[in-house]
This record gives sequence, structure tokens and C-alpha cells, in this order.
Amino acid sequence: MIKQIRTDQLKPGMFIHDLNCSWLDHPFMSSTFHVRDQATVDKIVEIGIRELYIDTIKGADVWEARTQSEVNADLDRRLQEIAEKRVDKPVVADLKDEAARARRLHGEANKLVRLLLDDIRFGQKIQVARVEPLIDSMVDSVFRNQDALLPLARLKNLDDYTFEHSVGVSALLVAFGRSMKLPRETIREIALGGLLHDIGKAQIPDAILNKPAKLSDDEFARMQSHVAESLRLLDDVPGISLATRQVVGEHHERFDGTGYPHKRVGEGISLYGQMAAIVDVYDAITSEKVYNRGMPPTQALKKLLEWSNHHFDPQLVQAFIRAIGIYPTGSLVRLESNRMGVVIEQNEGKLLEPVVRVFYHAGQQHYVPPEIVDLARVPDRIASFESYDKWKIDPYQWLPA
Repeated sequence: MIKQIRTDQLKPGMFIHDLNCSWLDHPFMSSTFHVRDQATVDKIVEIGIRELYIDTIKGADVWEARTQSEVNADLDRRLQEIAEKRVDKPVVADLKDEAARARRLHGEANKLVRLLLDDIRFGQKIQVARVEPLIDSMVDSVFRNQDALLPLARLKNLDDYTFEHSVGVSALLVAFGRSMKLPRETIREIALGGLLHDIGKAQIPDAILNKPAKLSDDEFARMQSHVAESLRLLDDVPGISLATRQVVGEHHERFDGTGYPHKRVGEGISLYGQMAAIVDVYDAITSEKVYNRGMPPTQALKKLLEWSNHHFDPQLVQAFIRAIGIYPTGSLVRLESNRMGVVIEQNEGKLLEPVVRVFYHAGQQHYVPPEIVDLARVPDRIASFESYDKWKIDPYQWLPA
């Protein structure tokens, strides 16, 4: 049986089923392993993990601990409560019209960030003037219709993760900032922070960045140094706002003080740093990596909700979920009718009833004629979120073009 326990209940002889944190936040090769000694327990506590899951069949038990199914039921209830709150996300442009612009913009953004990182590796200074038109275009696109750009920002190539992740974080911060009704200029500043938040990784060897094995303590510390490296690179750049620097410098801080580099606590972390931390983790855990399988967006949102017990501000996590939807655009879902499709648009005020492009029948395991299904207008409902990899489906093929 899988149970959730506190780390102060963890003992040698237990089998960890899930470390219950982002792969960004731990140095272990896997999130699943036997706890052999007290040193391993101490290491887990030291890196700031507060709760994790054990398998009581493979190791020692904690009889009073909640089961994973009980935790999931509670998270589902909390998601339902979030979905019932109305969200104001006015759409200015038709999805089909904006989708074509968003595809071009997404390609341009990835190329530009790749060039930016290459420039840094060759010792050149960051030229913000090259990036600002891109930021303006991203803000404009999300304000017109965020359902066009956000699903594209989720799609990443394994070899290009570092810079594609920066584009994803930037786009998500625009949507998050818009839902928080931040001033447009502030949204531009935090979007720039999102685009630049990992530039310090240009100074870290690829052998560490893409290592398909457990990082040594020195390598883990080197990886964490990218925050300081990023801020150092920005020191020579004129016109960088405080909000931009807060996104770059605080996106690994955690609400309970277990983050880095300064272990800031609660309101000691700026609003924009807290927003960036949520977005950074969400984009990371939904992405495929050499050493980490991405999880479906809805599952990732449930994880953020669970981690908001300690690591994130609960109100901000709820605001982020409302900003992108319970079933974010681009999610693969199975309906109660056993048909499957990709979420292509959110229905304002109805987060559990998005618009889905149906194209596959899970029961009969074959493709069906594509059909746009507005779940706010038909009796069918979403039964579960699914994995593109499991069904060998290319998400890019089914997104609006």
C-alpha cells in the first residue's frame, strides 16, 4: 500500500515510492528507492522535503499514515472548489486566427533564446534590446487568446530543454500575471525575467545539466549556482527592472524557507519570485527530460496544490490553477464516452468543461473523425487525464494551426 508520511517519520528500512518533490529539488537518481541508512534520511530532511510516499509492501509501515488514495481524494475536492470560482479571461481574438501567429512566435522565441545562450557561452553581454520585441509579442498573443501560445510552450525537444523551458516559463508568467490583474508593464518585466531566469545555466557544463545519473554533492551545488550566475550576468545589463531580477533571483526560493540560494521565508520572497517558483516547477515537471518523465498537466497541478502545504503560497497556487485551467490547454483527456482528445480552449467560468478536439476512441483503440466538443454544451464529461507517450500520440498534430 502507498502511504504519505512526514519526513520525521522516515526510518531506515522503509521503501520510498515517491520523494514528492520536483526533480529540480533533489540530487537522487530516482524518486523511488530503499532507505538503507540514517544518512539517507538525514539527506532527505536536509534538502527540505516535508512529506513523501512510502510503499508498505516493499518496506516498513507507518500504520496511522494516510493512504495515497485518501490524499488524492482530498486534492480532487480542493480542485473542485477552485473550479467553482469564476475566472475572468476575456478573449479578443479567435483561436484559429491567433494559433497561426502563436506558432510563428513560438518558433522565433526558441531560436532567439538559443542564440542568447550561445552568446553568453562565448562571453558576450546580454542584449535586452533583441529580446524586448519578442516579449511584447508574447504579451500581445496571450492577451488576445492565451489558448493559442500556452500549449505550444509545453512542447519541448529533449535536446533543447534549457531554452525551450525559458520560453514556457515566460509565456506562463504572462498568463499568470494577467489573471492577477497586474499592470501590463509589470507583466512585461516578469515575462522578461522568465525568459532570462536560467541564463546562468549557460555557464554550467552540459555533462552536469544533462547527466542521466545521480548528481554528486559538488555537481548539485554547481547546478544550484546558476541562480547567482544569472544575476551576475544581469549586473552588466542596463535597464533591468527589480521585478525582472526578482524572478531570476528567487525562482528557487520556497515559502517554508527550504529553497535556495538564500532560504527566504514567506513574505520575504517577493510576489514575482513566488509566482516564478510556481511556474518554473509546473513547467519542469510537465516536461520530458533525459532523467525525468513529464507528468500530465492536471496531475502536475494536483502536485502543486499538495506542495502548497509547505513550499508555495496556497492562494497563489490556486490563482495559477485558475489562470491556466484544471485541464490546461494542450492536455490529453479521456471522456466518459471513452473518446479521447486534446483540450484546445477553456470555457470562461467553467474550468471542468473545456472545449476538446476529439480524435480517438480509447475502448476501440482507433482514430475517429476529428470533432470539436464543447463540454459546456453536451452531457459528456472528462473522466481522466492521459499521457501522450502512453498512447503514442503526437500532440503538435492536434493543436489549433
